[in-house]
Amino acid sequence: MSIEFDLTSFEFHANHIAPAATRNRRFILVATSSNLRCDLLLCCAGKLVLADAKTAALPELSILSEHYLGLLAGEDLWVRVVDGGHLPKGYEWLGLRSQLEILSPAYFQLAGRALQIAQWFYDHQYCGRCGRPTQQDEADRATCCGNCGLRFYPRISPCMIVLVTRGDEILLAHHQRASRVVYSTLAGFVEAGESVEDCVRREVMEEVGISVGELHYFHSQPWPFPAQLMLGFFAAYESGDINVDPKEIIDAKWFRYDELPTVPAEASVAGQLIAHYVHQRQQNSSTTNNN
Repeated sequence: MSIEFDLTSFEFHANHIAPAATRNRRFILVATSSNLRCDLLLCCAGKLVLADAKTAALPELSILSEHYLGLLAGEDLWVRVVDGGHLPKGYEWLGLRSQLEILSPAYFQLAGRALQIAQWFYDHQYCGRCGRPTQQDEADRATCCGNCGLRFYPRISPCMIVLVTRGDEILLAHHQRASRVVYSTLAGFVEAGESVEDCVRREVMEEVGISVGELHYFHSQPWPFPAQLMLGFFAAYESGDINVDPKEIIDAKWFRYDELPTVPAEASVAGQLIAHYVHQRQQNSSTTNNN
């Protein structure tokens, strides 16, 4: 049910219009859950299914909407939103978080994109200004209100995520929102009128009470929980002692790079920040020992 592919070959279409040419179609099936979220993915044996047209047409599932995503490995890729009905044996609905340590980065990115498009359309079937039903725009990926003209595009919320470093040590925190004891990096939403660099300094001070100096950009990652764009940074410790905000943080500590607690999987930019810094320190240590 799943296929092998190179994500660099995926041609994303920013509008919703499928090409006129007839090609094979693949589907990521998304179901709505009881909390009004489009957050369940069709899986088989614990893995995401890229369903062919026959599998996607399971008679037990009512189609709520479907949206063209782009071209993948020569086939048109769609996200189909269905009600969470009964599934044949072997299939199940799973959330994307449960697959962080299972999915490849390519599958994770495709699944995340599908969930965000599905949720955007589900949330904007009615105008937030006048309450009238919206319609799909004829060209852009947007819903439009025919009464007052308001348009709704898929929302992306910019967030910073930062690994604070101090020589051989990194600062990691156990967050209140964590479902298990994992020590991770610090993160926060960029506020209106704020630069991402100012956000890094503000959030670090608010969450753990320390000041940071030089910042280095790492890379970004789409994070579909529900619709963030994570902007990754390294920040050098400057001054202060750890003083956590108990509303956000259970515990925060300095850890030596070779004595780490349980940290996030490398499918996340948090895990990638940590792994990258650990690799750098290991290389520095090896060079020092060889000299």
